[in-house]
Amino acid sequence: MKFYTYYRSQAAFRVRIAMNLKGIAHEDTYLHLEKGDQFDPGYKAVNPQMVVPTLIDGDTKLFQSLAILEYLEEKYPNPPLLPKDAASRAWCRGFALINIADSHPLIVPRIRHYILDDLRLGQDRLNAWIGRWIGAGLAAMEALLAEHKESGRFCHGDQPTFADIGLVTQVTPARNFNADLVPYQRVMQVYDTVMAIPAFADAAPAKQPDFEP
Repeated sequence: MKFYTYYRSQAAFRVRIAMNLKGIAHEDTYLHLEKGDQFDPGYKAVNPQMVVPTLIDGDTKLFQSLAILEYLEEKYPNPPLLPKDAASRAWCRGFALINIADSHPLIVPRIRHYILDDLRLGQDRLNAWIGRWIGAGLAAMEALLAEHKESGRFCHGDQPTFADIGLVTQVTPARNFNADLVPYQRVMQVYDTVMAIPAFADAAPAKQPDFEP
């Protein structure tokens, strides 16, 4: 497998976690998104959206982190990252989508640059924008964990699922942007549990070869 990634990308972080959990070998190509590597014509030919991650497995080209997670889950079912019953699988997918589909897309670099460079709204308004959507996602996660009978050390059950992967990539940017995490005790308990697992810890941005302090 060939994996196009960037250490700071939360979408790539999600896929790295899944590949680590499943023990999948991959060859990494690092794109520096802040320097515009994704806009190179060669990469545009690989991924017309010019974002990461992209995963190439033989003749199969995959894009968008959730679709890649689903592909890996079907092709490499052990260890499973989704529960067996349909209702639990749907819950885990829905929980993960709070981050993947709602919060994260609103704070990615191209959105931040648009707010600053094109709309010229200033850093204070950008910070307020980021805080609003990170906080909304965290609050929803906290409420769902409180009501979900299968939540405990993990979001669901006794092993990591898509839900935990989504939770991690909600908390990580929250920390990067200095969000107040005190109100989200259940979220942080799960975060601390999963980040103690090597597959999660080794996938973290700071552990990547292209990491920049």
